[in-house]
Amino acid sequence: MGSFLTARAVLPHMLKRNYGRILHIASVSGKEGNAGMLAYSSSKAAVIGMAKVQGKEYAETGITVNALAPAVIRTPMVDALPEAQVNYMTDKIPMKRCGTLDEIAHMAAFIVSPGTSFTTGFTFDMTGGRATY
Repeated sequence: MGSFLTARAVLPHMLKRNYGRILHIASVSGKEGNAGMLAYSSSKAAVIGMAKVQGKEYAETGITVNALAPAVIRTPMVDALPEAQVNYMTDKIPMKRCGTLDEIAHMAAFIVSPGTSFTTGFTFDMTGGRATY
């Protein structure tokens, strides 16, 4: 609900300015589904769907709405996982590693930059080659 509530709160202000950038954070799980993670995968699929709909709904307003769908990213939470579990996740990634927070930040800055004004309703992958569609 956080993505929806945040967008609902900021859109009126963006509409007044005829400009804005919304970047929803999804997951590759929302595109592919992860066994044993029904609620998480479903909620991330909803975030991707919301970005598509909002991107179309606000396309003529100077507001872009996109999503970012990373695979596993190296965070303190991932560092606390058993090494075997991290290896299981990274084995699906052709680069055979986790992404980094810096990589996510660089991509996010690109997506919300003024120069990225002709892309809306899109989901950007950051999966180290796992998602190629």
